[in-house]
Amino acid sequence: MPEEHGSSDSVTAADVEYAVRLAVTTLRGVEAPDWDAKAGSLEWSCWETVEHLADDLFSYAAQLGPESPPLDTHVPFVWSRKKPGGPANVVFADRDAGTAGLLQVLEASGALLTAIVRTTPPTVRSHHVFGAADAEGFAAMGVVETLVHMHDIAEGLGFGWTPDADVCHRVLTRLFPYAPTDSDRWPTLLWATGRAEIPGRPRLTAWRWHGAPAGERR
Repeated sequence: MPEEHGSSDSVTAADVEYAVRLAVTTLRGVEAPDWDAKAGSLEWSCWETVEHLADDLFSYAAQLGPESPPLDTHVPFVWSRKKPGGPANVVFADRDAGTAGLLQVLEASGALLTAIVRTTPPTVRSHHVFGAADAEGFAAMGVVETLVHMHDIAEGLGFGWTPDADVCHRVLTRLFPYAPTDSDRWPTLLWATGRAEIPGRPRLTAWRWHGAPAGERR
């Protein structure tokens, strides 16, 4: 029986599913979005940021896909940019398909990561620049990408975005061991990803997460 979102102290496939569904549902409710608006502090447009997010989710699923996942490099898809300074992706959405098509691409990529996290044995590891990760690690990365890039898009399109504090807590625990534990979870996740300051801690100018399980970090 599939796990339910929030039913575990670990980050699970259900958390990926929750984050992506919340993102898609929220974006569907935005009236006449200006997809060419700049996404928060990023240099990309909101459309490009959704494409980048979909590409992240797809890429994390792909890293876990091979029978023997690579431990020292990425699965060798060809990444490309549509314009100088834009995100380097494998996944792009057909602009002629409009908002519905863009969100379908995001939803499909999220479903791929959800499915592969749900079926990958916990002993499997695969390469990530921030440490060879297990399925839980890639799930947590996918959740963080979704939550924080939605924050960027929300700033660009002008809507509110405050995800569940419990899922924020789980991904902070899994990926950001240096993050404070006594501050509100969503602002702390924004702080840990260089997007905000929190009381007593200035905004970070450089940051990273730790993809490897706690006992395997270097």
